[in-house]
Amino acid sequence: MNYLALIEKTQTLIAAGDIVGAEGALVELADTEGDAALMVVLDQLPPKDILAVIREYDSSKESVINLLVTPEQFARAVVIEKQYKDLTRTHLRGMVNAIVFREDADPLEFLNAIGDLEGGSEALADYFTEKWARVEAFARTGTFDAMKDTGELLSKAALQASAYEKPGVERDEIADHDWMELAWLLRYECPDLFIEMLTVLRVKARAYDLMMADGVEEEGDAEEDDGKVETGDTDRGQVTPAARESDEESAI
Repeated sequence: MNYLALIEKTQTLIAAGDIVGAEGALVELADTEGDAALMVVLDQLPPKDILAVIREYDSSKESVINLLVTPEQFARAVVIEKQYKDLTRTHLRGMVNAIVFREDADPLEFLNAIGDLEGGSEALADYFTEKWARVEAFARTGTFDAMKDTGELLSKAALQASAYEKPGVERDEIADHDWMELAWLLRYECPDLFIEMLTVLRVKARAYDLMMADGVEEEGDAEEDDGKVETGDTDRGQVTPAARESDEESAI
């Protein structure tokens, strides 16, 4: 198989908007030459092309690409997902749940890979955007019941102090392969990343509240920005913007 020709074909299909065709070409490679061949091709595809395929997660079928993408490949794709400007975050949550919790995978490998990239904590904050109040309750009380929370925001020092407290809820009680389990893993297995993510999530929530207070609708006439949150004091990612730019050469 001429891998270069397949890569070019895949990229052409993606550029034309034929995501199903692109995925089909990759699946055919795995069927004819094995998973190892597909992994070679995935390693040579730009993150934005991998993202184009894996974000179209369909729970009704199993994707060999989702099963084989590595934590590092997935992380590079996740941090540029915001370029799609999907206000519902539906695609982001779908692909994160499908891949981070895939069978026989270690979720922590994926979470750490995301956290090690610049923009990783921001991507995770986007994932939890609609669950902000319950994630705050979880940070404070160890449970996801926002009604039992006082609403007081813990300081970063308090969050760090509580990071290793005994869980208020055990993982198997919320092992739904969804946002609760992901929040649990972050708080108790990746506490530094959890604090970084929560810091960014608070900034996003505050900006939204201010926007609503000014009477600006999210899809109204307000000037659109790129959604970038400055996380220099919190983001543990080591990849520089210049390095990421090279991964995003062709626009999504």
